[in-house]
Amino acid sequence: METALRNLRRERLLTPGAIAAVSFARLAQLIRSSGYFRQKAKKLKCFVGFLQKEYGGSLNRMFRTPTAALREKLLTVHGIGPETADSILLYAGKHPVFVVDAYTRRLLERHNVIGPMQTYEEIRELFERSIPRDASLYNEFHALIVRAGKEYCRPRNPRCSECPLHSFLPQATQASL
Repeated sequence: METALRNLRRERLLTPGAIAAVSFARLAQLIRSSGYFRQKAKKLKCFVGFLQKEYGGSLNRMFRTPTAALREKLLTVHGIGPETADSILLYAGKHPVFVVDAYTRRLLERHNVIGPMQTYEEIRELFERSIPRDASLYNEFHALIVRAGKEYCRPRNPRCSECPLHSFLPQATQASL
């Protein structure tokens, strides 16, 4: 992903207008290193088309839309699912929406806060009910979860005994990991 971003930056293609103007083939070539480059190029083109149609190409105008309404609209764009929509809202738009990812799910399941069948929306709502609605707080909280997930709560070979959250881990889970 870093190489793809570096390529786009080098070619001055990190704005919606520039992405809209560049050919699909050129965009795909520039992001090839990110994997699934044709699908990603299509998704980028769909997003900037949506941005142009709905908001005249203005991210500022888009982010002035109330959170729930904008989230609903984003979810209609090809290639934008709940995690991507919430990431756009939180990280780019500073909207107070909690992002749920694989790290979040794994950490909560191992701590018996959620079960494996809980949906994305149920997990997101759990956070949004439990933590004050504040974009910077959600951003920091999610970053801490990602760090814990990468360093300790890994899918294989978890390092539970070294984790700062170890004392909160249920005994039965500790024994099984």
